[in-house]
Amino acid sequence: MSKPDFARTDLSQIVDQDLQFLIENFPPPGTSYEEIAQRIHPLPTALESMLNSESLFHKIRDQSQLILAISPFLLFSVLLRRSLVDQRILGDKRVINYIANLLSLFVREDRLHRIHRSDKQTHQYLTDMIQEAVNADARRQFLIYSHIGNYSLYLTGLFPQWIEYRRRYKNRPVSTQFYINFGREYYERASAHAMAREYELDEVFFRLSIMFEVYKEALNHLAKQYLVLS
Repeated sequence: MSKPDFARTDLSQIVDQDLQFLIENFPPPGTSYEEIAQRIHPLPTALESMLNSESLFHKIRDQSQLILAISPFLLFSVLLRRSLVDQRILGDKRVINYIANLLSLFVREDRLHRIHRSDKQTHQYLTDMIQEAVNADARRQFLIYSHIGNYSLYLTGLFPQWIEYRRRYKNRPVSTQFYINFGREYYERASAHAMAREYELDEVFFRLSIMFEVYKEALNHLAKQYLVLS
């Protein structure tokens, strides 16, 4: 079985167009783009330094047309790092990379509502996902647990006003706290699953469980300050 698309915690999602963009903003003198790319891509420390750069952040923030020249993963990697209120958790690089990858996937609504990218059926309610997990095999159960955590983090992080609007004015029974509670619980369940260890996600999911609200608040800041969301 191939690795799920959400199970990425490194910088492998940075594509060639991203490298060119980074190189153009950090060009060592007298060196070709090809030579620089060959040096940078295998060096996570160098890439991390670039992603945390003040100048790169301002370049992306101040020139919205540049979004067309970079991948969603690079965009969210930079904005998420800037949005962490508690800068000490910048050390949780694998968690940050995981969330940046998740955001780059979920900007496509059809992926947001699918437990696995190849699913034909979509899900919009946590109760339906939980019910399916009861009789699912081990792999499917892990995917469901993971998706409930991911879905809850995405909604509470980027769309908390939408959740509360539906609760207050559309008579929906669920609140932001409802999603927070389920997000914590199902990230914890996913972290304890055997497949989490297989995909090296056990520690990532455990940290997302115990620090769910910290990362939610970072996404709240990202959405409010840098994104225009309807």
